[in-house]
Amino acid sequence: MAVGIRTVELRKVYNSPPPMGAGGGFIPRADAKGAKQAKSQIAALDGLFLEVAPGEIFGLLGPNGAGKSTTVGVLTTRVRPTSGQAWIGDHEVWKQQVLVKRLIGVVPQRPNLDFSLTAHEILAFHGAYFGLSSKERNERAAALLEKFKLTDRADHMVRGFSGGMMQRLSIARAMMHDPQVLFLDEPSAGLDPQTRILLWEIVQAYNQAGKTVLLTTHNMEEADALCQRLAIIDHGRVIAIGTPQELKASIPGGFLLRLRFGQRTSDLLQCLQSLAGVREVRPVDNTAADIYADRGGSLVPEIAGLAASSGAELCDVHISEPSLENLFLHHTGRSLRD
Repeated sequence: MAVGIRTVELRKVYNSPPPMGAGGGFIPRADAKGAKQAKSQIAALDGLFLEVAPGEIFGLLGPNGAGKSTTVGVLTTRVRPTSGQAWIGDHEVWKQQVLVKRLIGVVPQRPNLDFSLTAHEILAFHGAYFGLSSKERNERAAALLEKFKLTDRADHMVRGFSGGMMQRLSIARAMMHDPQVLFLDEPSAGLDPQTRILLWEIVQAYNQAGKTVLLTTHNMEEADALCQRLAIIDHGRVIAIGTPQELKASIPGGFLLRLRFGQRTSDLLQCLQSLAGVREVRPVDNTAADIYADRGGSLVPEIAGLAASSGAELCDVHISEPSLENLFLHHTGRSLRD
Protein backbone atom coordinates (compact mmCIF):
# COMPACT_ATOMS: atom_id res chain seq x y z
CA MET A 1 0.00 0.00 0.00
CA ALA A 2 1.44 3.37 -1.05
CA VAL A 3 2.32 5.87 1.67
CA GLY A 4 1.79 9.63 1.56
CA ILE A 5 3.41 12.63 3.26
CA ARG A 6 1.79 15.53 5.10
CA THR A 7 2.95 18.58 7.03
CA VAL A 8 0.87 21.15 8.95
CA GLU A 9 2.16 24.58 10.03
CA LEU A 10 5.73 23.31 9.99
CA ARG A 11 8.22 25.80 11.37
CA LYS A 12 11.95 25.56 11.93
CA VAL A 13 13.89 28.47 13.40
CA TYR A 14 17.67 28.26 13.63
CA ASN A 15 19.72 30.35 16.05
CA SER A 16 23.00 31.70 14.74
CA PRO A 17 25.69 33.89 16.35
CA PRO A 18 25.39 37.60 15.61
CA PRO A 19 27.79 39.06 13.04
CA MET A 20 31.08 40.47 14.29
CA GLY A 21 31.07 44.16 15.12
CA ALA A 22 32.21 46.78 12.67
CA GLY A 23 35.22 47.70 14.78
CA GLY A 24 37.45 44.83 13.65
CA GLY A 25 35.46 42.00 15.29
CA PHE A 26 37.00 42.39 18.80
CA ILE A 27 34.56 41.84 21.68
CA PRO A 28 35.73 43.16 25.07
CA ARG A 29 35.91 40.51 27.79
CA ALA A 30 33.14 42.14 29.84
CA ASP A 31 30.78 41.95 26.86
CA ALA A 32 31.71 38.48 25.62
CA LYS A 33 29.10 36.62 27.67
CA GLY A 34 26.33 38.93 26.56
CA ALA A 35 27.48 38.64 22.97
CA LYS A 36 27.28 34.84 23.13
CA GLN A 37 23.77 35.01 24.55
CA ALA A 38 22.61 37.38 21.85
CA LYS A 39 21.20 35.30 19.05
CA SER A 40 19.73 36.13 15.68
CA GLN A 41 16.97 33.87 14.44
CA ILE A 42 16.67 32.47 10.93
CA ALA A 43 13.32 30.97 9.93
CA ALA A 44 14.14 28.11 7.55
CA LEU A 45 10.49 26.95 7.49
CA ASP A 46 7.67 29.41 8.07
CA GLY A 47 4.38 27.56 8.54
CA LEU A 48 4.80 25.01 5.74
CA PHE A 49 1.68 23.14 4.63
CA LEU A 50 2.38 20.24 2.27
CA GLU A 51 0.51 17.15 1.14
CA VAL A 52 2.06 14.49 -1.10
CA ALA A 53 -0.33 11.84 -2.38
CA PRO A 54 0.61 8.17 -1.96
CA GLY A 55 2.45 6.89 -5.02
CA GLU A 56 3.37 10.20 -6.65
CA ILE A 57 6.65 11.85 -7.53
CA PHE A 58 6.56 15.22 -5.82
CA GLY A 59 9.17 17.94 -6.16
CA LEU A 60 10.27 20.82 -3.97
CA LEU A 61 11.66 23.45 -6.30
CA GLY A 62 13.49 26.53 -5.10
CA PRO A 63 16.85 28.28 -4.79
CA ASN A 64 19.51 27.48 -2.22
CA GLY A 65 18.28 28.50 1.23
CA ALA A 66 14.59 28.24 0.37
CA GLY A 67 13.94 25.53 2.98
CA LYS A 68 13.98 22.41 0.78
CA SER A 69 16.67 20.47 2.65
CA THR A 70 15.24 21.49 6.03
CA THR A 71 11.86 20.09 4.98
CA VAL A 72 13.48 16.79 4.04
CA GLY A 73 15.45 16.85 7.30
CA VAL A 74 12.27 17.17 9.36
CA LEU A 75 10.42 14.47 7.41
CA THR A 76 13.32 12.03 7.79
CA THR A 77 13.78 12.60 11.56
CA ARG A 78 17.15 14.38 11.19
CA VAL A 79 15.89 17.90 12.03
CA ARG A 80 13.56 18.59 14.94
CA PRO A 81 10.96 21.22 14.01
CA THR A 82 10.39 24.26 16.17
CA SER A 83 6.63 23.73 15.86
CA GLY A 84 4.04 22.07 13.64
CA GLN A 85 3.50 18.44 12.68
CA ALA A 86 4.61 16.03 9.97
CA TRP A 87 3.40 12.55 9.01
CA ILE A 88 4.72 9.70 6.89
CA GLY A 89 1.59 7.69 6.19
CA ASP A 90 -0.29 7.40 9.49
CA HIS A 91 2.84 7.90 11.60
CA GLU A 92 3.72 11.27 13.12
CA VAL A 93 7.40 11.74 12.43
CA TRP A 94 8.64 13.00 15.79
CA LYS A 95 6.43 10.71 17.89
CA GLN A 96 7.00 7.47 15.96
CA GLN A 97 10.54 7.83 14.65
CA VAL A 98 11.40 4.11 14.57
CA LEU A 99 8.28 3.22 12.54
CA VAL A 100 8.93 6.15 10.19
CA LYS A 101 12.55 5.14 9.57
CA ARG A 102 11.43 1.69 8.41
CA LEU A 103 9.20 3.30 5.78
CA ILE A 104 11.70 5.71 4.27
CA GLY A 105 14.89 5.73 2.24
CA VAL A 106 17.03 8.85 2.20
CA VAL A 107 19.63 10.11 -0.27
CA PRO A 108 21.38 13.14 1.25
CA GLN A 109 22.59 16.11 -0.76
CA ARG A 110 26.21 14.94 -0.36
CA PRO A 111 27.20 11.24 -0.36
CA ASN A 112 28.06 9.97 3.15
CA LEU A 113 29.45 6.57 2.25
CA ASP A 114 31.93 4.62 4.40
CA PHE A 115 35.22 4.78 2.53
CA SER A 116 36.56 1.73 4.36
CA LEU A 117 33.96 -0.56 2.70
CA THR A 118 33.37 -1.91 -0.78
CA ALA A 119 30.23 -1.06 -2.75
CA HIS A 120 28.73 -4.51 -2.06
CA GLU A 121 29.51 -4.28 1.66
CA ILE A 122 27.83 -0.90 1.94
CA LEU A 123 24.61 -2.30 0.49
CA ALA A 124 24.77 -5.54 2.46
CA PHE A 125 25.37 -3.78 5.79
CA HIS A 126 22.48 -1.40 5.12
CA GLY A 127 20.19 -4.36 4.46
CA ALA A 128 21.31 -5.94 7.74
CA TYR A 129 20.20 -2.83 9.65
CA PHE A 130 16.67 -3.54 8.41
CA GLY A 131 16.68 -7.25 9.27
CA LEU A 132 17.19 -8.74 5.81
CA SER A 133 18.59 -12.26 5.72
CA SER A 134 22.09 -12.86 4.34
CA LYS A 135 20.66 -14.45 1.17
CA GLU A 136 18.24 -11.58 0.62
CA ARG A 137 20.92 -8.97 1.23
CA ASN A 138 23.27 -10.50 -1.33
CA GLU A 139 20.54 -10.89 -3.94
CA ARG A 140 19.27 -7.33 -3.55
CA ALA A 141 22.79 -5.88 -3.51
CA ALA A 142 23.67 -7.68 -6.73
CA ALA A 143 20.45 -6.55 -8.42
CA LEU A 144 20.92 -2.92 -7.40
CA LEU A 145 24.57 -2.84 -8.45
CA GLU A 146 23.49 -4.17 -11.84
CA LYS A 147 20.68 -1.61 -12.12
CA PHE A 148 23.01 1.28 -11.30
CA LYS A 149 25.75 -0.07 -13.59
CA LEU A 150 28.20 -0.69 -10.74
CA THR A 151 28.58 -4.48 -10.95
CA ASP A 152 32.20 -4.24 -12.12
CA ARG A 153 32.95 -2.09 -9.04
CA ALA A 154 31.12 -4.29 -6.50
CA ASP A 155 34.30 -5.34 -4.67
CA HIS A 156 36.12 -1.99 -4.97
CA MET A 157 36.60 0.43 -2.08
CA VAL A 158 34.39 3.46 -2.68
CA ARG A 159 37.20 5.91 -1.87
CA GLY A 160 38.26 5.53 -5.52
CA PHE A 161 34.78 6.19 -6.95
CA SER A 162 33.90 9.29 -8.96
CA GLY A 163 31.26 11.68 -7.65
CA GLY A 164 28.66 10.25 -10.03
CA MET A 165 29.40 6.68 -8.95
CA MET A 166 29.10 7.65 -5.28
CA GLN A 167 25.74 9.27 -5.96
CA ARG A 168 24.48 6.17 -7.76
CA LEU A 169 25.62 3.97 -4.87
CA SER A 170 23.94 6.31 -2.36
CA ILE A 171 20.62 5.91 -4.17
CA ALA A 172 21.08 2.14 -4.40
CA ARG A 173 21.71 2.05 -0.65
CA ALA A 174 18.53 4.03 0.03
CA MET A 175 16.54 1.51 -2.03
CA MET A 176 18.15 -1.52 -0.42
CA HIS A 177 15.38 -2.13 2.16
CA ASP A 178 12.64 -1.36 -0.42
CA PRO A 179 11.23 1.73 1.36
CA GLN A 180 7.71 2.98 0.70
CA VAL A 181 8.88 6.61 0.52
CA LEU A 182 12.13 7.67 -1.13
CA PHE A 183 13.64 11.10 -0.36
CA LEU A 184 16.15 12.51 -2.83
CA ASP A 185 17.86 15.78 -1.86
CA GLU A 186 19.28 17.41 -5.02
CA PRO A 187 19.85 13.96 -6.57
CA SER A 188 21.40 15.04 -9.86
CA ALA A 189 23.67 17.81 -8.56
CA GLY A 190 27.07 17.43 -10.20
CA LEU A 191 26.08 14.49 -12.41
CA ASP A 192 26.91 14.26 -16.08
CA PRO A 193 23.93 14.19 -18.50
CA GLN A 194 24.16 10.42 -19.14
CA THR A 195 24.14 9.56 -15.44
CA ARG A 196 21.32 12.05 -14.83
CA ILE A 197 19.11 10.35 -17.42
CA LEU A 198 19.89 6.91 -15.90
CA LEU A 199 18.90 8.26 -12.48
CA TRP A 200 15.62 9.65 -13.81
CA GLU A 201 14.75 6.31 -15.43
CA ILE A 202 15.41 4.41 -12.18
CA VAL A 203 13.36 6.87 -10.10
CA GLN A 204 10.44 6.63 -12.53
CA ALA A 205 10.59 2.82 -12.48
CA TYR A 206 10.64 2.83 -8.67
CA ASN A 207 7.60 5.08 -8.63
CA GLN A 208 5.76 2.83 -11.09
CA ALA A 209 6.15 0.04 -8.53
CA GLY A 210 3.84 2.06 -6.25
CA LYS A 211 6.43 3.98 -4.25
CA THR A 212 6.20 7.63 -3.22
CA VAL A 213 9.13 9.85 -4.17
CA LEU A 214 9.91 13.32 -2.84
CA LEU A 215 12.85 15.14 -4.38
CA THR A 216 14.31 18.59 -3.93
CA THR A 217 15.87 20.41 -6.84
CA HIS A 218 16.66 23.80 -8.32
CA ASN A 219 16.96 22.18 -11.76
CA MET A 220 13.88 23.13 -13.82
CA GLU A 221 14.54 20.41 -16.38
CA GLU A 222 14.61 17.76 -13.66
CA ALA A 223 11.37 19.02 -12.10
CA ASP A 224 9.68 19.04 -15.51
CA ALA A 225 10.91 15.56 -16.44
CA LEU A 226 10.20 13.76 -13.17
CA CYS A 227 7.57 15.45 -11.03
CA GLN A 228 3.88 14.75 -11.32
CA ARG A 229 3.30 17.69 -8.97
CA LEU A 230 5.62 20.16 -7.35
CA ALA A 231 5.68 23.00 -4.87
CA ILE A 232 7.79 26.08 -5.48
CA ILE A 233 9.06 27.32 -2.13
CA ASP A 234 10.93 30.41 -1.02
CA HIS A 235 11.83 31.63 2.47
CA GLY A 236 10.29 28.50 3.97
CA ARG A 237 6.82 28.97 2.45
CA VAL A 238 4.98 27.47 -0.53
CA ILE A 239 4.44 30.17 -3.15
CA ALA A 240 2.89 27.95 -5.83
CA ILE A 241 1.83 24.30 -6.13
CA GLY A 242 0.48 22.10 -8.95
CA THR A 243 1.59 20.08 -11.94
CA PRO A 244 4.44 21.54 -14.00
CA GLN A 245 1.94 22.23 -16.79
CA GLU A 246 -0.51 24.00 -14.47
CA LEU A 247 2.21 26.14 -12.96
CA LYS A 248 3.62 27.21 -16.31
CA ALA A 249 0.11 27.98 -17.57
CA SER A 250 -0.38 30.37 -14.62
CA ILE A 251 2.26 32.77 -15.98
CA PRO A 252 0.59 35.84 -17.55
CA GLY A 253 0.74 35.50 -21.33
CA GLY A 254 2.86 32.96 -23.11
CA PHE A 255 6.21 34.75 -23.20
CA LEU A 256 8.60 36.62 -20.95
CA LEU A 257 10.66 39.38 -22.56
CA ARG A 258 13.53 40.64 -20.39
CA LEU A 259 14.52 44.10 -21.63
CA ARG A 260 17.51 46.28 -20.82
CA PHE A 261 17.72 49.92 -21.83
CA GLY A 262 20.47 52.51 -21.77
CA GLN A 263 17.98 54.43 -19.67
CA ARG A 264 14.22 54.32 -19.25
CA THR A 265 11.39 56.45 -17.92
CA SER A 266 8.07 55.71 -16.24
CA ASP A 267 6.39 56.99 -19.40
CA LEU A 268 8.09 54.23 -21.38
CA LEU A 269 6.72 51.57 -19.04
CA GLN A 270 3.20 52.93 -19.49
CA CYS A 271 3.62 52.87 -23.27
CA LEU A 272 4.88 49.28 -23.15
CA GLN A 273 1.81 48.28 -21.13
CA SER A 274 -0.42 49.64 -23.92
CA LEU A 275 1.02 47.35 -26.61
CA ALA A 276 -1.34 44.68 -27.96
CA GLY A 277 -0.83 41.33 -26.24
CA VAL A 278 1.12 42.71 -23.25
CA ARG A 279 -0.31 41.34 -19.99
CA GLU A 280 2.06 42.80 -17.44
CA VAL A 281 5.10 45.11 -17.28
CA ARG A 282 7.41 44.95 -14.28
CA PRO A 283 10.32 47.33 -13.69
CA VAL A 284 13.45 45.48 -12.56
CA ASP A 285 15.81 48.38 -11.91
CA ASN A 286 16.54 51.77 -13.44
CA THR A 287 17.55 50.25 -16.77
CA ALA A 288 15.54 47.01 -17.06
CA ALA A 289 11.99 45.71 -17.26
CA ASP A 290 10.18 42.38 -17.66
CA ILE A 291 7.20 42.05 -20.01
CA TYR A 292 4.75 39.14 -19.82
CA ALA A 293 2.93 38.90 -23.15
CA ASP A 294 0.95 36.70 -25.52
CA ARG A 295 3.61 37.05 -28.21
CA GLY A 296 7.37 37.19 -28.31
CA GLY A 297 9.52 38.14 -31.31
CA SER A 298 6.83 40.17 -33.06
CA LEU A 299 6.79 42.57 -30.11
CA VAL A 300 10.46 43.50 -30.41
CA PRO A 301 10.15 46.03 -33.30
CA GLU A 302 7.29 47.79 -31.48
CA ILE A 303 9.28 47.91 -28.25
CA ALA A 304 12.34 49.26 -30.07
CA GLY A 305 10.18 51.94 -31.72
CA LEU A 306 8.68 53.06 -28.42
CA ALA A 307 12.12 53.12 -26.81
CA ALA A 308 13.57 55.26 -29.63
CA SER A 309 10.68 57.72 -29.52
CA SER A 310 11.11 58.17 -25.77
CA GLY A 311 14.88 58.63 -26.01
CA ALA A 312 15.69 55.28 -24.38
CA GLU A 313 18.13 53.00 -26.20
CA LEU A 314 17.10 49.31 -26.25
CA CYS A 315 20.33 47.48 -25.43
CA ASP A 316 19.29 43.86 -24.92
CA VAL A 317 16.26 41.57 -25.32
CA HIS A 318 15.91 38.02 -24.03
CA ILE A 319 12.74 36.07 -24.90
CA SER A 320 11.68 32.85 -23.18
CA GLU A 321 8.55 30.72 -23.25
CA PRO A 322 6.68 29.61 -20.11
CA SER A 323 8.95 27.75 -17.71
CA LEU A 324 9.26 27.00 -14.01
CA GLU A 325 12.14 29.48 -13.90
CA ASN A 326 9.84 32.19 -15.23
CA LEU A 327 7.16 31.25 -12.72
CA PHE A 328 9.59 31.68 -9.84
CA LEU A 329 10.79 34.97 -11.31
CA HIS A 330 7.19 36.19 -11.61
CA HIS A 331 6.39 35.38 -7.98
CA THR A 332 9.63 36.56 -6.36
CA GLY A 333 11.32 38.92 -8.79
CA ARG A 334 14.52 36.86 -8.73
CA SER A 335 16.01 33.83 -10.42
CA LEU A 336 16.00 30.30 -9.06
CA ARG A 337 19.78 30.43 -9.37
CA ASP A 338 20.17 33.56 -7.20
